[in-house]
Amino acid sequence: MNAPLPLTVIYVVYALGLLLTFGTILTWVERKQAAVMADRIGANRAYVRIPFTQIKLIWMGLFHGLADGIKMLLKEDFRAVPYDRVAYALGPWVTFIPVMLVFAVIPFGGSVAPGRLFPLLAGSYGDRAFPMQIASLDAGLLVVFAFSGLTIIGTMLAGWSSANKFALLGALRAGSQLISYELVMGLTIVGLILIYGTVDLDAIVRQQSGTVLGVLPAWGICYQPFAALLFLTAAIAENKRIPFDLPEAESELIAGYYTEYSAMKMGLFMFAEFIEIAIIAALFTTLFLGGYNLPWLTDAGFVLPGGHAFALPHALVVVTQMLTFLLKVLLLCSFQILVRWTLPRFRWDQLLRFAWKFMLPLALVNLGVTVAAVAWLRGLAA
Repeated sequence: MNAPLPLTVIYVVYALGLLLTFGTILTWVERKQAAVMADRIGANRAYVRIPFTQIKLIWMGLFHGLADGIKMLLKEDFRAVPYDRVAYALGPWVTFIPVMLVFAVIPFGGSVAPGRLFPLLAGSYGDRAFPMQIASLDAGLLVVFAFSGLTIIGTMLAGWSSANKFALLGALRAGSQLISYELVMGLTIVGLILIYGTVDLDAIVRQQSGTVLGVLPAWGICYQPFAALLFLTAAIAENKRIPFDLPEAESELIAGYYTEYSAMKMGLFMFAEFIEIAIIAALFTTLFLGGYNLPWLTDAGFVLPGGHAFALPHALVVVTQMLTFLLKVLLLCSFQILVRWTLPRFRWDQLLRFAWKFMLPLALVNLGVTVAAVAWLRGLAA
């Protein structure tokens, strides 16, 4: 059931604010986490002065992301002489917008009943509950792959239209890289579809609310631990970050496919990369980490093994589920940044060989084992 229009507008505003905040915060997290790993102080110079005082709010360099954004907006927009001006202008937006749209089908919380949260709305909504999801689509997982595949079009447009050989080479690398690792991602997801029997992301999350053997949470990672590892690796590769950043490869291609971009056009490419970190974390959380679920937490409260139940107010359950989802996403974002500052860059031939000769066979083996196990268990149930 899709939420009514007023609630959908609230969801959209929340999602936009969340993703833009993540994009800003992750620039700071990347700097500070890299500094901690390298035993450095990191970014700590940008500050905001309280008016009419000498008090400077530094907050561990948190304002560096805001300073970067302002700098991108105010810098001169140097315009190269491209092959195609329309394609050159569309490139950053075709890369940025689909990344934002992916979040529309990701459930960021459980069900919310407006009439229970606000008694004044009880007459309009009664006890009806709506999923905390902008677009509750039966084919949500297919929409994710459709939108995520569109980003490569922006990359290719940017690289080709820039009239720069380095940019074109970066775009060609990005295209072949996406084809290679998108296939691996799709094969890892098929195993989950066989287990849960749906491509509806909200339904997948709800099926992860129970337990396995009465102890382990019924999360996708417990059913498909190997697929989870392959999926996360392929997703990081699709985001074109170290050790898979061959389409940019500053030491080889200057800035890769966006070499000829400046000011906020270049900022859109960079911002899309950081938002995609959050999207990958949100999608991995939804598919493999139970989404907004905590072990033994239901819409009514906690139900512990043995039948012990602790009822919670509806508002507290909603907030707990939303915070649980955000915490999982934040931890996964930090892990991706950890990988970025830990591993060296692959060579181009190693990158493709790793996808086609290592990850693809493993994904096929995992899918084959999953098919056999699901068929055997269904045979026993019959």
